[in-house]
Amino acid sequence: MSIHFKQVAIVGVGLIGGSLGMILKRDGLAEGVVGIGRSLTNLELAVKLGAIDRFEREAGEVMGDSDLVILATPVESYLGHLRNWAKHLKPGTIVSDVGSVKGQLIEQVEELVPPGVCFVGAHPIAGMEKSGVRAGSPDLFRGTTCILTPTARTNTDALNKVQGLWEAVGSVIISLDPFLHDWILGAVSHLPHIAAFALMNALADLQRETIGDVPLLDFSGGGLRDATRIAASSPEMWRDILLRNRENLLAMIETYQRHLQKYKELLKSQDGPGLEKEMAQAREARHRLK
Repeated sequence: MSIHFKQVAIVGVGLIGGSLGMILKRDGLAEGVVGIGRSLTNLELAVKLGAIDRFEREAGEVMGDSDLVILATPVESYLGHLRNWAKHLKPGTIVSDVGSVKGQLIEQVEELVPPGVCFVGAHPIAGMEKSGVRAGSPDLFRGTTCILTPTARTNTDALNKVQGLWEAVGSVIISLDPFLHDWILGAVSHLPHIAAFALMNALADLQRETIGDVPLLDFSGGGLRDATRIAASSPEMWRDILLRNRENLLAMIETYQRHLQKYKELLKSQDGPGLEKEMAQAREARHRLK
């Protein structure tokens, strides 16, 4: 499929939005790429790095000239953005996103887009703990998975164009129900982030409460770095993701706590065989992780 847009507007030119802009420009998938954002410094850097052709601080007129709009800001900002500029969108425009939460959010977004404007939910699984357009790369999405989350209201032609776009940038496409998407990503992405954030906070408490001035983290090795790498992720972005997926996460945290409690009980009872069994099960599951 040949994918070509006259003008793409990217709202939020960070790691994901900036990387997408770089590819759109490099591969000629759009005649022009316009960035929308809060930070003048970041937008100027995005132009310098080749992520966008130009930028605007106010979205109004830009939206009327765009045939594809990508929401790449924290998910809780979507509705505010749409309330501000959706009225400027012309019929036939496609609005899509790159967010890690869908479900009810998509239902709310679909209510805000004007008649004739199509929304297609998309989630490229290509993030990292680094953020900002400076960390962007035109090869960020190559070989990664992009989940599309169509609903009964999704326009087929718009869905095909968005699918073609993500295939063109190197992603493998999977289609999921929006609410199933949130449950799955809650388990394999959102819960691990909570675990990493909580572990780093626990270590900070241990530093303050038990050993005073001894630099605890100076004694860490690769294991701690591997287990907590994602704790360096953007708090603003993850605040919104976790709150939006809170119902799934509350149940998943209980499951995780149950397993932590089991380790606590095995340690209290000095049950070596029980510990070994638990860890062997975990090791086997880890081996199945690609």
